[in-house]
Amino acid sequence: MNDETEDLTESLAFTLSVILNGNEAERQHLANAYRSGRRLIAGIPFDRSDARPRIIACLERFNTCDLAGEIASAGWMLAAIEERVAEKNVRGWRKLRKLVDEAVRFLPLCQPTVH
Repeated sequence: MNDETEDLTESLAFTLSVILNGNEAERQHLANAYRSGRRLIAGIPFDRSDARPRIIACLERFNTCDLAGEIASAGWMLAAIEERVAEKNVRGWRKLRKLVDEAVRFLPLCQPTVH
């Protein structure tokens, strides 16, 4: 039987390694995808207090980016993990929340502007 907490932790550890090992441009691209994920999530209503539709929407984008070999996939995964942990019904969610917050802190703060 799979342990969801273990799966989330492994996915989060991999995502964090992608963030930390990326160059500045890659981290910015990843951050942009993460922010897009947060905007997408905000536009999807809860389904009977279940965030599953929000998580699935991010995972679909993750799959698309991952198949294309884009680093942005990690941003979509981070948004999905964050939303799952925010449900507060997975074992160890408080520790996972701290790890998610740490990962987000490593992202660049804003998108560069084009003049």
